[in-house]
Amino acid sequence: MLKSILGLSAVALAAALATPAFADDDNLGLTINGGATVVSDYRFRGISQTNKHFAIQGTLTISHTSGFYVSTWGSSIDDYVANGSDQEIDLIAGYKKTFSGVTVDGGVLYYYYPGSGGINSDFVEPYFSVSGAIGPVTGKVGVAYAPKQHAIAWDHERDDNLYAYAELSGAIPGTPLTIGTHLGVNKGRSFLTAGLKDYVDWNVNVSYTWKNLTFGVTYVDTDAPKDRFVSFTGRDVAKAGFLGSIGVSF
Repeated sequence: MLKSILGLSAVALAAALATPAFADDDNLGLTINGGATVVSDYRFRGISQTNKHFAIQGTLTISHTSGFYVSTWGSSIDDYVANGSDQEIDLIAGYKKTFSGVTVDGGVLYYYYPGSGGINSDFVEPYFSVSGAIGPVTGKVGVAYAPKQHAIAWDHERDDNLYAYAELSGAIPGTPLTIGTHLGVNKGRSFLTAGLKDYVDWNVNVSYTWKNLTFGVTYVDTDAPKDRFVSFTGRDVAKAGFLGSIGVSF
């Protein structure tokens, strides 16, 4: 429930203010990082998961020097996303390593929606990305594929979904600001595309980091038809808009 996310965020916030990132001193090669964020609207691939209201989010990651890691991420959501559930919890296991300036990151993500009224709303999505410096900016391309599952079915008993994206980011010279862009294509006629063959989402974001605090502003939009993603209250949750965020990390 929402109180779980609040609890996770509160713990992360307290830890972030009190301690730096934890590195194991017994040569186990483990590092623990985490954080908490408040956003004015939680957008998943351009679609609001909170009916355009604020969300509280928290994350915790344990990584090993070998490159393997496990992570959890949680956010409050609106109940139309998963049949009455008011939170999303992502459970992640993966491998991330840099080779000659190129970083590869791959793993499996499990989307868990507790309290979804007995409906099968949870699904699995393997992912893979490659990133690296391109002159003064960092570029990244990635793909996530959810194989055929009941939870994301639209027209059939089981449907699948493919998401591919590209990103660029870099610091603005002479300022403490970082600017980034994102372009993604969601394909599959699944629940995640509201039955569309495909749609495109994109955003432009600016962030400012001070110590372990990050302040951000993002403009997000999609090319989805106006009447395709509509919440139970009648809001077009794919409509373009600005959103703000304040995060703390440790």
